[in-house]
Amino acid sequence: MPEILALPQSLVNQIAAGEVVERPASVIKELVENALDAGADRIEVQVVAGGVKQLSVRDNGHGMPPEQMPLALAPHATSKIRNLDDLEAVASLGFRGEALASIQSISRLRLVSRTADAEHGWELEAGVDDEPRPTPARPGTLVDVRDLFFNVPARRKFLRTERTEFGHIDQLLRRLALANPAVSFSLVHNGRGVLDLPAVEAADLERRIAATLGRAFLDQVRDIDAAASGLALRGLVASPQYARSSTDQQLFFVNGRVVRDRLIAHAVRRAYADVLHQARHPAYVLSLWLDPTAVDVNVHPTKAEVRFRDARGVHDFLFQAVHRALAAPGGGRHAGAEGAEPSFPVADDHVPPPVRPATGRSSGGFGGAGRSGVYSAGDSGQAYLSLLAQGHRGESSPGGAPGVREPAPIEGEVPPLGYAVAHLGGVYILAQNREGLVIVDAHAAAERVTYERLKEKYRDQGLSGAPLLLPVDLSVSPGEADAFEEFCDAFAATGVVLDRIGPERVRVREVPVMLREADIESLVREMLAELRRVPLAPDGARSSVIDDRVDEILSTMACHGSVRANRRLGIEEMNALLRDMERTERSDQCNHGRPTWRVLSLQELDRWFMRGQ
Repeated sequence: MPEILALPQSLVNQIAAGEVVERPASVIKELVENALDAGADRIEVQVVAGGVKQLSVRDNGHGMPPEQMPLALAPHATSKIRNLDDLEAVASLGFRGEALASIQSISRLRLVSRTADAEHGWELEAGVDDEPRPTPARPGTLVDVRDLFFNVPARRKFLRTERTEFGHIDQLLRRLALANPAVSFSLVHNGRGVLDLPAVEAADLERRIAATLGRAFLDQVRDIDAAASGLALRGLVASPQYARSSTDQQLFFVNGRVVRDRLIAHAVRRAYADVLHQARHPAYVLSLWLDPTAVDVNVHPTKAEVRFRDARGVHDFLFQAVHRALAAPGGGRHAGAEGAEPSFPVADDHVPPPVRPATGRSSGGFGGAGRSGVYSAGDSGQAYLSLLAQGHRGESSPGGAPGVREPAPIEGEVPPLGYAVAHLGGVYILAQNREGLVIVDAHAAAERVTYERLKEKYRDQGLSGAPLLLPVDLSVSPGEADAFEEFCDAFAATGVVLDRIGPERVRVREVPVMLREADIESLVREMLAELRRVPLAPDGARSSVIDDRVDEILSTMACHGSVRANRRLGIEEMNALLRDMERTERSDQCNHGRPTWRVLSLQELDRWFMRGQ
């Protein structure tokens, strides 16, 4: 058996570097976080050849006296923690005391620093100088790193192209800039300025957001400002229409620290579940503040992940906050907090920021449309559903065109979605509001309205079925019949009552009233398919996640109970649907994440037809 020996310190540092330093961006992250901890409000980053050949970070923080500089390069030496209590309530970004030691073990590192009261700076080159030597320098610290992985060629082989490595640095710095709006950041690559972000006040935060994520993101966001049980969440979530093909615009900060955490991602994704297409990803910039003792930031070498002491509480808080912001339809600027300025993140000693008073905005998100009585459809909000259930086909206008009547005049106060004027192609409702032309996908909109009503009734009192005048008998496979018997309670809870009348036959006796005109056979088969996808628990029984699939089942029911394509609607039905949309949460997206309506302003129409040109 080989003899047990203590590893040399140089090898220990290189092993630690393998955990801390994955690529040049990892070095930038550690150095910038150190600069922020040093109180810097100006950070300059310079990079050559994607950071592999050279990278440097200069700050105007408090600097180090010369006697402290050798210790800064020693392993596990730090000014940020002193005892276990400090470790359990970490308020700084860097604290492990191994970053500089790890970096200098796999590169050629030079450290220059000067305190504000010193006459000059001091320079120390790792592995060359025994003591710092005087040098001209401005207050703050400069860390210059050259030839990354020069002595670990195997690690260097894993680096990507210069463009790719620089892309990681650029993205990282933009994220850090969003987390620290009061700090100015600049980035130079191969002598060319790439990023220049001056410090901004909270009122001007939009400038930084636009510079890092783009103006298009700002045009599609909703504000979040929520607090509960010692948790405070601030930031912006993009409307589902802005969903992206990747997760590149998902930024989350915990007490000012950039993190990528599975619990957080799951909570936000679940909040988008009803409004986001499965192949798309939400975009958001969110900042969570909580007591530092309630979160462990020491669970990952690079501090990219965290662990919450009350994980379930944090998950539910995030879900509810984002869910409420998305519930308001309209997709417009600041739909989640009317009139509010974007106000994240706030790094006041890592305590939750104060929360603005509630604005009183209704959950409908159209400024309370349909609730004041000014343009409420009253009981006719149900008209289009009842008319559909009766097989109503719409009346002809004087001109003989089915589904087109004289529209209501655009006078006085106009509802947000306006008044219907025509039904186009059996699919789209054309309406006029103050802004211009509103185009609504009637099936998608009715599906959302029906779905939200089914969810509300299910959660309040369960769905009750109404007996069918003529029960519907279905031929099914033995497996489907067995699945029905296994899930008969789930069927009954949603108002669909079946009996097994043979080895391969079931009879549908009751369905909710609004589904009486639906294709019953197709509905039941799709419900069976949804329920059969519920996984087995370890003991072989169906797990409790069946409750989590209820929304999918209700969505299926809503699809079958809504306006079908090529179904002609009359003006009364169309206006009733528009008013119901204005009162329904998330009505700007269908259950599958597609938009339900769009507006073409009069200005856009004028440009199309070159009016005034």
